[in-house]
Amino acid sequence: MSITANLHNLFMLKRLAAMKTYWSIEKQLRVINEWKSGCWIQVTCPTDDDQRELEERFNIPDYFMSDISDTDERARYEYDDGWTLIILRIPYVKEIRSRTPYTTVPLGIIHKRDVTITVCFYETNMMLDFVSYQQKRGVGFTDYVDMTFRLFLSSAVWYLKRLKQINALIEKAKHNLDHEVNNESLIGLSRLQDSLTYFITSIRGNENLLQKLKFKLQVDELDADLIEDVNIEMTQARETTNIYSDILESTMDTYSSIINNNMNTTMRTLTSLNIILMAPTLISSIYGMNVVNGLEASKYGFIICIAVSVLVTGVSWWILRHKKLI
Repeated sequence: MSITANLHNLFMLKRLAAMKTYWSIEKQLRVINEWKSGCWIQVTCPTDDDQRELEERFNIPDYFMSDISDTDERARYEYDDGWTLIILRIPYVKEIRSRTPYTTVPLGIIHKRDVTITVCFYETNMMLDFVSYQQKRGVGFTDYVDMTFRLFLSSAVWYLKRLKQINALIEKAKHNLDHEVNNESLIGLSRLQDSLTYFITSIRGNENLLQKLKFKLQVDELDADLIEDVNIEMTQARETTNIYSDILESTMDTYSSIINNNMNTTMRTLTSLNIILMAPTLISSIYGMNVVNGLEASKYGFIICIAVSVLVTGVSWWILRHKKLI
């Protein structure tokens, strides 16, 4: 089995591996065996049965899950019968050779009183790191609002991490193109441009959502400080994405101009060679006609024809060379 096939199978396994974890968020983050009031339920890659179980057990509005499962769902806030749904766009890495190796996927945060559930239909490094980091802190969450804004902060940090990886790939492609302009490197840059487009759209959506949540959620002084940190990281992620996007666009334009210039040079050279070779061809054609031309009876006719051809060819070459057309 090829490496590409192995990567595809791994991607599908990550996509389908369902996992549901109950976390106690008091004092410190730790796993518990069953749901308790106020705990955090982390759901990753839920199956249809998992979705039905959550909807029936907690009476979650049925469209919440379908909205979260939509990969194109924008970042937004929803309120329905006491339930709140917050959809956050987070970075996600596909196969490196896919059409868009770096993209974003929705993360849903569902809450009502003592029930807090996060749902993501993809297994992401961001969520794994988020849990690991909170456990290392040795401190839980004050409430679901604190957890929500910390998820925003984690997403901004991971956008910056992915942007560094994208920049490294851009520099590698530029290095390859400096040695040889090839389709593979240009296609790679085009794919990264698509990824940056997804990033900037998602980051802007998250920023707009963050501003809305300031007024929708009960924010205390500690949350306000956390929101300020999120704003800083989000702004940095957005500006970095814009910078990389501008650099990439400029790079693509530059190499496109180089390709066009090389093609023009090649066409100009071929045209010049065609003009040079046209003269002896024309003279030979005239000399070969079955008509009286004054040279058919001369023993020097062939030599004269060759000499004239060489002379005209030489003059044509000198003129084109003087005009720097070859």
